[in-house]
Amino acid sequence: MNKGRYRQKAIRAVRRRMRVRRRITGAPDRPRLVVSRSLSHLYAQIVDDQAGRTLLGLSSRAQGLGLSGNKRERSKLLGKAVASRARELGIELVVFDRDRYQFHGRIKEFAEGAREGGLKF
Repeated sequence: MNKGRYRQKAIRAVRRRMRVRRRITGAPDRPRLVVSRSLSHLYAQIVDDQAGRTLLGLSSRAQGLGLSGNKRERSKLLGKAVASRARELGIELVVFDRDRYQFHGRIKEFAEGAREGGLKF
């Protein structure tokens, strides 16, 4: 195997992530909604960067959320679940951090679900 190729791929991923994070910061009045994904699951956190605290964290692996369907449908349902839990905590305004992922597919479905659930970004 060519280890150099995988190292370059990881370096490019870190550069994409830093390009996005350079412009995005979560504050107490407007925390950061972070989305990351694996091959089969989606993970979301609401983070206050100034305090260094995670205010809320959910994933598509969580039991009891009633997530079913294909990955895109589960992503949208997860967005709605995150929005409802955030509103319970009194959070309505967030900054969306898509990490290194393009805004399409599961990430876009998650964002649409969060907006339908009442989050504003």
